[in-house]
Amino acid sequence: MSAFAASFDAQFSTLAPFVLYILIGAIVFVETGLLFGFFLPGDSILFSAGLVAAAHGNVNIALLVTVIVAAAFFGDQVGFVIGRVVGRPYLDKRESLRVQKMILNAERFYEQTGWWAVIAARFFPWIRTFVPPIAGISKMNYYKFLSANLIGAVLWGAGITLAGFYAASLPWVKTSSYAIAAFFITASVISAIVNYSRRPR
Repeated sequence: MSAFAASFDAQFSTLAPFVLYILIGAIVFVETGLLFGFFLPGDSILFSAGLVAAAHGNVNIALLVTVIVAAAFFGDQVGFVIGRVVGRPYLDKRESLRVQKMILNAERFYEQTGWWAVIAARFFPWIRTFVPPIAGISKMNYYKFLSANLIGAVLWGAGITLAGFYAASLPWVKTSSYAIAAFFITASVISAIVNYSRRPR
């Protein structure tokens, strides 16, 4: 077992259920709704939360999944609104041809494939934080975004949490569950660092 993953899980396991629900919900909301939350390892947190729910009977997995899906959904909604209300007016004031061309390309992309992009982005660390505000800036159809956001929140939020829950419930998987959690944590952090280092200066 990874020492880091074991410590991560141990910290969760000592929390009261109500505190756990609030903490996980807050982390998911910040990572998906606020730009500065891009560094948070959402995948690993969801997986570890599922492990804790399986190991401790006082944590209701149905309630935990509901909180996570709701936080993921409303987080993306906030990100979209920030992009539409704050980001787009700011960019519209820029007279740079390069900026205007970027806006046009983004609008074309979100018009053609934005629905699938919003869903797929859920499963990529760092990217899932920035796709909603960019969709808002690009004036993606609100109802298309709404449906894609809901489906993505369910697939990602419920899917990874339940993967952790059932991994801990199956004896033949339990021995490697912490290694899987450690992998998620490490991959999320490394991905955030790599993508941040590659951003335009």
